[in-house]
Amino acid sequence: MIKTSVPDSHTKEKIFMAASEIFEEKGYTGARMQEIADRAGINKALLHYYFSTKEQLFKAVFQVLLKKMFEKIFSIFSEEISFKEKIRRFLDEHIEFMIKNPKLPIFLLNELSQNPALLQEIREMVNYQELRDMIYTRHAKELKGYGIRKNDMPQLMVTVVSFSIFPFAARDMLTVIMPQMDDAKKFNAFMRERKEFATDFVVTALKHRKK
Repeated sequence: MIKTSVPDSHTKEKIFMAASEIFEEKGYTGARMQEIADRAGINKALLHYYFSTKEQLFKAVFQVLLKKMFEKIFSIFSEEISFKEKIRRFLDEHIEFMIKNPKLPIFLLNELSQNPALLQEIREMVNYQELRDMIYTRHAKELKGYGIRKNDMPQLMVTVVSFSIFPFAARDMLTVIMPQMDDAKKFNAFMRERKEFATDFVVTALKHRKK
């Protein structure tokens, strides 16, 4: 058995952080265990002690990143606050999460296209119907006032999520078209400004839907 003076939890955290960066940069196929070990500051034997294969490590990273993201969404929409405030909180926290993990949308899209089996893992982790029903039940009166029926919830949820995800997924294209996004600092500033703009845009659009 390999021993190390570094505490188990600390070593795993270093591995996870290094693997997250490498997988987001190079995808599953391009990532190498030696490179992950080097970035984590450990030897490859120790990396294999904690994660015997690249596939095992990839699944751990994939699951933890998704879990963090979706747990936050459920937490926000479970709070006893207005629907407008939930939209504001979601965009605020989701955009900050994306700023910390800017390559995550492209990483997920690429990996899902190459490995459709990952879709089943997402289905098992994310109870979409539970989230949809919870939001609609808690805000039925408010949403009906906006002309939103339960069957409209998928449209509304996709619209709100796209406000934060799309700019990160299309970042390379946007940096070519829009000079105000041509480096990370400018892009992050743009996205932080987007929190308020997107919230107001959604709320205004809902008000105009009133029947």
